Amino acid sequence: MPGANEKISRTVAADGDGLRLDKWLSTWPEISSRSRASQLIDETRVAVNGRPAKSSSPVKEGDCVVVDFPEEKPVGLLPHDLDLEILFEDDDVLVVNKPSGLVVHPAAGHEADTLVNVLVGKIKNFSMGFGEERPGIVHRLDKETSGLLVVAKNDFAQEKLVAQFKERRIHRLYQAVCFGELRKESGKIQSWLARHPVDRKRFASVPGKDRKILRHQEDPPSAGKWAVTHYRRLSRHHGLSFVELKLETGRTHQIRVHLSEEGHPLVGDALYGADRRLKGLSSVKLRERIRALPRFLLHARTLGFAHPRSGEWKQFEVEWPAADLLLLQEWGFLP
Repeated sequence: MPGANEKISRTVAADGDGLRLDKWLSTWPEISSRSRASQLIDETRVAVNGRPAKSSSPVKEGDCVVVDFPEEKPVGLLPHDLDLEILFEDDDVLVVNKPSGLVVHPAAGHEADTLVNVLVGKIKNFSMGFGEERPGIVHRLDKETSGLLVVAKNDFAQEKLVAQFKERRIHRLYQAVCFGELRKESGKIQSWLARHPVDRKRFASVPGKDRKILRHQEDPPSAGKWAVTHYRRLSRHHGLSFVELKLETGRTHQIRVHLSEEGHPLVGDALYGADRRLKGLSSVKLRERIRALPRFLLHARTLGFAHPRSGEWKQFEVEWPAADLLLLQEWGFLP
């Protein structure tokens, strides 16, 4: 990064003629991505021939472009020492097996003991953007969820991976244990998700005027994000179902909301009504085991994506944590 408040001036060459301003700026080594270029433009730190310009404005050969770089603010992220299983790493990306109980990025109550803090201590020259506190994070898993997460190690990789998520080209398979014996072998759950109108810790599907959940993408509400979850029942025993879930979209709490609203909350997920289902289980031993769980049973088992630089398809798979694996075997869900 340039020094604080340093101005850099460059002239558009012939090979840049006609490019969008943000795309042309992304070729600067000091900027390196369109997202950073757009940020600088939005903050009116870019002038073309002495005047502010829009990200979409085309540049012309001979234009003089000046960028006034901001002071890089200290992010205050302290490294956190924790053993972390790394399945793949190169100069661009890192694929980790996130343990249950680890928060992905700093938030209230977890300012220094997150996955980001662990990575800050492990990765040299970890891209921090302009004072960002979520470097490299292109998707997230809830604290209790275990499994696969891909992290970008630089701005180029982050921009490419974000695009893949936005275009729904990332392959993600989860496994979960939920209440109720799902009778349909497979299906699709879709709705618009938004913050719960009463409990701000939760999310919920948005209802229409008739109070029924809106199930069609062509009928968007005033607030909410479209969410689609595909499920496949793997087995069912003891009043519980073991399911595989494929995410078409990746909204906050998506799987938890969709299954709970279908009457099948995740085992251990008190926030979405799991505790109320315990009394319906006939086995006292099973109820006691579930009450003792330190997490809800959701695991990000499979992750596939195109490598941001080479385009090569990368796919990874991880088994459930050892303690959960033994539990699934005991309940008859796994051999």
